[in-house]
Amino acid sequence: MRLTRQTNYAIRILMYCGANEGRLSRIPDIAQAYSLSDLFLFKILQPLVEHGLVQTVRGRNGGVRLAKPADEITLFDVVRVTEENFAMAECFENDSAECPLIDGCGLNEALRKALNAFFEVLASYTIQDLVDARPNMRGLLGIDLPEASAAAN
Repeated sequence: MRLTRQTNYAIRILMYCGANEGRLSRIPDIAQAYSLSDLFLFKILQPLVEHGLVQTVRGRNGGVRLAKPADEITLFDVVRVTEENFAMAECFENDSAECPLIDGCGLNEALRKALNAFFEVLASYTIQDLVDARPNMRGLLGIDLPEASAAAN
């Protein structure tokens, strides 16, 4: 199974917001950090907003932020709202009645177990886990550190 670019960048956007906790993340800053266009970023944000993972704040000083704490958003939450299809083989499709083994196939059962294991692993990791795994994430993403800005003044 391969995740789409949309899912990959959705996770990265959430990581950016998680690393920027307590402040609004501006769309142009996130886009620049990941070398994305603002338009593509907006497309990715739409399902995240619709499913309550991200909040948007409109206006001149607007931006986005996590809708709930980073330690409450799992990778499975993100994948569930950004991926359209989890069919690992034709026999997972609803209209696939061509195979005579469809009701008792060992392959189908094995693939279902593998997919469920994949989901279990995703559910065991949060956005906060990913942020914590990289202590210098703020610097890598070009997020200004509030204490560094205050010290410079």
